[in-house]
This record gives sequence, C-alpha cells and structure tokens, in this order.
Amino acid sequence: MAAAGAEAAAAAAAEEEKKRLPEGDPESGGDSEDEGDSDSSGDGEDEEKENEAEIQRLEEQLSINAFDYNCHLDLIKLLRQEGELVKLRRARQKMSELFPLTEEIWLDWLKDEIKMASESSEREKVYELFERAVKDYICPEIWLEYAQYSIGGIGQEGGIEKVRSIFERALTAVGLHVTKGTALWEAYREFENAILETAQPAPGSVPSPEQQQMLCSQLEKIHTLFRRQLGIPLLDMESSYAEYEEWSEDPIPEAIIKNYKKALQQLEKCKPYEEALLSAETPKLAEYQAYIDFEMKAGDPARIQLIYERALAENCLVPDLWARYNQYLDRQLKVKELVLSAHDRAVRNCPWTVGLWIRYLLAMERHRVDHCIVSEIFEKALNAGFIQATDYVEIWQAYLDYLRRRVDFTQDSSKELEELRSAFARAVEYLKQEVEERFSESGDPSCTIMQNWARVEARLCNNMQKARELWDNIMTKGNAKYANMWLEYYNLERAHGDTQHCRKALHRAVQCTSDYPEHVCEVLLTLERIEGTLEDWDAAVQKTENRLARVNEQRTKAAEKEAALAKLEEEKAEQRKQSRAEKKASKKAKKTRTGDKRKAEDDDEGEWGQEEEAEQPSKRHKGDDGDVLLAEEEMEVETGLFGRSGPEKPDHPPNQKEKASTSRKDIPKVLHDSSKDNVTVFVSNLSYSMADPEVKLKELFEGCGEVAEIRPVFSNKGTFRGYCYVEFKEEKSALQALGLDRKVVEGRPMFVSPCIDKNKNPDFKVFRYSTTLEKHKLFISGLPFSCTKEELEDVCKAHGNVKDIRLVTNRAGKPKGLAYVEYENEAQASQAVLKMDGLTVKEHVIKVAISNPPLRKLPDKPEAGRASQFAAPRQIYGARGKGRTQLSMMPRALQRQNHPVAKAENGMVQNSPATSSEPSEEPTKMSNADFARMLLKK
Repeated sequence: MAAAGAEAAAAAAAEEEKKRLPEGDPESGGDSEDEGDSDSSGDGEDEEKENEAEIQRLEEQLSINAFDYNCHLDLIKLLRQEGELVKLRRARQKMSELFPLTEEIWLDWLKDEIKMASESSEREKVYELFERAVKDYICPEIWLEYAQYSIGGIGQEGGIEKVRSIFERALTAVGLHVTKGTALWEAYREFENAILETAQPAPGSVPSPEQQQMLCSQLEKIHTLFRRQLGIPLLDMESSYAEYEEWSEDPIPEAIIKNYKKALQQLEKCKPYEEALLSAETPKLAEYQAYIDFEMKAGDPARIQLIYERALAENCLVPDLWARYNQYLDRQLKVKELVLSAHDRAVRNCPWTVGLWIRYLLAMERHRVDHCIVSEIFEKALNAGFIQATDYVEIWQAYLDYLRRRVDFTQDSSKELEELRSAFARAVEYLKQEVEERFSESGDPSCTIMQNWARVEARLCNNMQKARELWDNIMTKGNAKYANMWLEYYNLERAHGDTQHCRKALHRAVQCTSDYPEHVCEVLLTLERIEGTLEDWDAAVQKTENRLARVNEQRTKAAEKEAALAKLEEEKAEQRKQSRAEKKASKKAKKTRTGDKRKAEDDDEGEWGQEEEAEQPSKRHKGDDGDVLLAEEEMEVETGLFGRSGPEKPDHPPNQKEKASTSRKDIPKVLHDSSKDNVTVFVSNLSYSMADPEVKLKELFEGCGEVAEIRPVFSNKGTFRGYCYVEFKEEKSALQALGLDRKVVEGRPMFVSPCIDKNKNPDFKVFRYSTTLEKHKLFISGLPFSCTKEELEDVCKAHGNVKDIRLVTNRAGKPKGLAYVEYENEAQASQAVLKMDGLTVKEHVIKVAISNPPLRKLPDKPEAGRASQFAAPRQIYGARGKGRTQLSMMPRALQRQNHPVAKAENGMVQNSPATSSEPSEEPTKMSNADFARMLLKK
C-alpha cells in the first residue's frame, strides 16, 4: 500500500513538473513560429551578434574584476536569453563561488536544472544544488521548492524518508516564520495525508494487524504535525485550529489548547512588528532592528536567529547588520557550523568590509579550523578589494596576531616561528608595493606592523639585534622627527636591551626630534642622572643645551618671520582699503561732474547745492568695514546728490526726483527680534530683481505652516537686497521650512538656514551636507556644465539604486561640473567607481571617487587671512579695474590742457606734465560749488 501511495504521489509530482514548464519552452513544441521574411531574419541575426559581442565584453570585464556583482547579473541574463546552457551554468557557478545568490537567482537556476534533469544521476545534481541554495539565505520559497521536488523521487528506495527529512529540516530553518511558515506546515501535512490515503484498506476488507499498525502510526504523525504547528505563533492560526478540530475524531487535549492560546498571545505581540514590515519600504532596516530588539528581550535563540536571517535576506549588503548577527552567534550560540557559515556568508556579501574578514579569522581560530583553511581565507581577504589603505594594515595585523598565537616561543626555532617572520616580511613588502601603488600611501605611516615585529623579536625571541635593525628601518621612513617614536624605541631598549644602546638612541633622538625636543632632552638627562658617569652627565647637558638653544633660535626666527608676514598682510589690507576708498571717490566725482553739467545747462534748475539735503546714506557693500563706510559717507556729502543718482531725463519735472528720494527715506528699517529665532528662518541668495518678494515667498513657505510675517531687506535706494526673514507661528513649521534649502527660485538656489546669532554661536555651521568619508556616496568631477540631473541619473542607475543626486552649483545657480551621487549601500558605490571612473560623458572625461571631502583649513587671523588673498593693492585703473578699454567718461570741457586745474582721471587729481616729476600729494577734494564754477567759466 505504501508503495502504491508512493507511485501515486510520484505521478502527481511529475504532472506538477510539466505544469511548471514555461510557455515558450522548446520542449512544449507547437507551431507558433511565424514565417518571418528576410528582414526579420536579418534583424534577428544582428541582435544575436550584438548579444555575442556584449557577452564577450562582460566576460572580459569579469576577468579583470571578478567581484563586479552587476556584471555577473548581466552576463547570466544574456546567456539565459540566448539559451547558452553550458556557459550559463558556468557563469552561475562562478558567481555563486564569490557571492551568495538571491532567492530569485537560485529559483531561476533550480528551475532550469529541474527541466533538464531526467535521469536519477541528474536528479542527484539537482539535490546538491538545492543544498547549496538553502545555505545562502533562509528562504521559505526555496525550502518549499526543495521539498516538493523531493516528492518526485519517493518511488526510489528510501524516498519517503528522504522527503520527511527535507521537510523536517525546512521546519527547523523557517517553520517559525510568522508570515510564511504556515505554507511549509500545510505542505508537510498534505504529504502525510496522501500517504495516509494510500494506506487505507480497500472498502469492505478487514485490515491486517500490520496495516492497522501502519494506519495508527500515520495518524499519529499527522496529529503530531498539527500539535507542533498550533504551538507556534503563525499567521492564520485560527484556520489551522479549526481544521484540526474538523479532522480529528477525538477532542483536542487541554495541553494542546493551552499551548495554542499561548502562541496566540505571542502572535499578538509580534503582529505590530510584522505589520510594520509589511507597510515599510525597502530596505526596512529600522523595522527589522526593532523586531530584533523585541526578540532579543524574549530570549528565544531560534526566533532571534530567524529574525536576523529574515533581515539579512533583504539587507544582505549592510555590513553592520552582519557584524551584529555574527557577534550574537559568537557570544551566545557558539555552534561551529552555524557560526562559520554565517561568517562565510557575511564576507561573501560584503567583501569590501575589513571588519567582517577579521571576525571570520577570529571565529575560525576560536573553533580550531585547520591552518591551511585559515590561510586560504586570508588570501581571499587580500583580493577582496578594500577601499582604504588602512584596511589592508588591519587585515594583515589580524592575520599576524593569529600566526603569533600559533608559535611556541619556548623553542628556539620552529616551523611556526619561521612562518610568522616570513609573514611579517611579506606584510611590509605588500604594503610598500601593492597598497602604496594603488592608494599612493601604505596606510601605515607609523610602521605599526614593523613595531610589532620588533616587539616580538625583542620580548619573545630575545633577538634585540633584529629589533634594532627593524627600528633603524622605521626611523628612515620619516619617523625620526617624532619624539614619541624615539621614546617607543627607547622603552623597548630599556626593557630588553642595555644602557649603552639606550644612551645612543636618546642622543640620536635629541639631534633629530623636531616636535617635542624638550621632552627627549629631559629623558636623556634622567637616564644620566640615574646611571651615567660625570662625563656622561656633562656630555648630555652640553648636547641638550646646544640643541635647545638651536631650537629656541629657530623658533624666534620663525616667530619674527610670522610677525613680519602678519604686518605685511595688515599693510596690504590697509592699502587695499585706501585703494577701494579712492576708487569710490573717483566714481562719485565722475557722476557728480556729469550731473553738475546737466544741471548748469538746465534753465529750470535752482542754484547749486539746493538738493544736498536729499542725499541718502551710502550702501555698504559686502566686505567693506567701518572705516571704508565712513570714508564713503564723507565723500558722498561733498560730491552731492548727483554722485548717487542715475542719469535723469530732461523731460521729467524737477520734483519727481524729490519724491523718489522721499519714498526711499520712508522705507522702515528691518529689525529682527532674536527672541523669535526658534520660529524664524533666514532666507538668502534670492534674485535682486524679484518683484514683490513678500508675496512670492509667502506662496513658497505657506506649505510649511502658517506664516506670521515676512521681512524682506531693502537697500537705501529701495531695491531688494536678496535676503529676508520668514517668521512662522509654530516652531515645527520653521523646522519644516529648512527642507526648502537649495530650492531653485527664479533660476537661483534659495538658501534657507536657521536664524542663529553667530556672535553667540561661533561654531554653528549652516552647511547641511556631510564633510566626512561616506562610503555609499560618490564624488564626480569633470561633468559638462550642460549635464542635467536626469542625464546623470541615467548613467549612474545602471550600477545600483540611486537614492539622491546633487549637482553642485554656484550662488547664481550655475553648474560647476561637480556632483554627489548617493547609492543605497557601499557595494553599489564601489562598483560604480570601478565602472564609471574615466567614463566619457558628452565628450568630457569624468573622474569618480568615494566621497571624502578634504578638511577646511580656517585661518587663525581672519583679517590677515582676508588680506593675504591680495598680494598687493590693486592699481588705480578705474572703477572696474583695468578693462579692455580705458575711455574717459569725463566731459570734454574738463579735459582742456590749458585749464588751471589739473586733469582728473578716475578720481585721482594728477599733476600737469610740467610737474609730473614732483612727489604725488593727497588728491584735493572738490565741492559741488567748485564744479559749478568750473563749468560756468567755459
């Protein structure tokens, strides 16, 4: 009967396999092909050639960089499309050796292999493939597929027991899965029910004792499955309980009901976390972390392991999550197979993270893995492609620590000791050759590996001669100027060497140290005070005095030089201020003379100087200080109104100018209430030509909350100065308004920042972007200015999921050819660097690197720092500097050579040719009346 049931189940499985064949599968036959014409045939050939060329290109790319994840995916997709089964199998095999494959990739691979497996030997290969698949991630779908495929082999010897074994393993792995575990339990029960049906005696016949015993055993198996399932918190538990009540002829025992109610209570506690996962968007990392914390408090190791595995299945490229999971396994479960499997999957998913490799090496040592395997894993780590030079130093140090712990230092010589020394030498050479060539630095400027080597030789091998050789090598690598390096060597010599070498080291340190020579001198004197003779003491005192005298002399010279430079910078700053003031006066004088001439020629105008009362205060330009502003005001009073006003049209009535002047005087001064800083934002970099800024900005900021007041700032002329204060009713509205920072308004990026008094908070920074290393973000330079955000996204999204793109612009909103591209994780960013660096975009070769902005160096003296930008005061070329033309805008009447007043050019009163050799004097200031008399004499 059981055999008959097995045959029936096998037939059903075969029928199910046929149903799973894709519609376009060549085995399905059919005459669906069209009688294509020659053109379609030619198109197909062209496409085939393109695919072959692309396949060849991808294979070459993988030969250069085998860790290119996206390249593996593209190759597998193309090979599957072309039907290259042999190459497809080889490509999948290579990828699976380097990376754990996702559920989708495994299911595609398994289904392809299942279709081709007809003989028993081929079925065994599929079983092996399933075994590899279930080790990569805990995936209920793969386990279910595995169990269903195994049902097709129950006709073979031991087939039923094999199916049960696979189901039991599946329940152990994913049977606790709250949302997907039910499907496995039901599939297992259906299988046992099918066996039960085939074991039933024929109608009207009396079962034999053996048959009766088999029926009872099978019924007990199904009862056990129901009871096990009802004790686990799973979705839709009520349906399973109702099904058990209907199926069972006997009432459900009280113990089972109690366990069921307890599981229901547990399910209610889990539901909020499951619902959060269902509603959250990928990658759901925060939701999974909350779920993990909940299970950690409950303390069930199986459930903790399962929720970690679920989180990793969706966040397999998050190194921190792998690190926390491995730490839990290392410290709590400590099961060798489980721990090592998790570490192996971690480094295959995130090979660029050195911390995961170090944890893997420690775990293998902890579980006493064979040395050759540990060495093999270390070699893989060296080829993993770390993104920092220091990562290689760390992995070498971890491996050297492992090798040191293997050595028995009670023996004078051993194979392990020679291997350790060889590894130290190889590490030094590797950092010098491989790492320095790639990163332009060894990652170990302080030579920590050589220092540790010297310590091992001195303390554990009693070989001070080798330690001294190593320290000599360390000092020749630019470390001789640092006191701490000499003291480190001195301490080693003091502990394991002799006084003579200690004295020699300190004498060299006194001579070479440049950062803290006083400290080294003090250590030398202390040594001689304790152990030295009188001659040693005298020599030490003389050497230290001479050295400190030279140091003090050098410091004095450096201080004098710095003071001289500071004084020179101050003089240059003062000259610059004077130059700007003179140019300003020249510009005002020109405007005044032009206005005076027009006024003299106009019969309707009054006497000179009548409109001086309408003079407005000068506009203070950005960067001007108080002295310059005061000088400008003095010049403006003397030059009169026309030095400020624009050219007037002759047909305008005389009082129109007075009205405009009066209207500008009526503009209220914008006062800011610092007590409302928490509900106010400062908006800047707006267009000066913005019409009615209050209305425009109110429309922009109303979406953030109720606006209490908008205070735009105007100049004395009544023109908008490009910034304002926006005050809200509530603080949360002001915080939300900060999100509008860098929004483009009328072609310019609008800057929105908190309203902070920088005098009280000098360290406050408005810049909202990170200025540190961000491994998931790229910095791209060399972009064409015409490149848009959408065009750049099209280029970048081929290498991963792009979260954000920021094109860098100047204050006017013009592109600078730079961009920052943020990916979901470090893996995608590192792959994008490899693929995009050197790429040509619109005939521009771009440079791509991991975002790591250099530190901003702030000047110690702000005023001197500003002045240092100008090597010398600008020459007096004109109001706009030395332009392409130096046409004089002065009236011809003032350019007569025989005029008694000297010629004025660009605001500077010049000497006549006859007196040009005389020393220049301070330019004579002229009032409006002077200019009027000058013009009336012509």
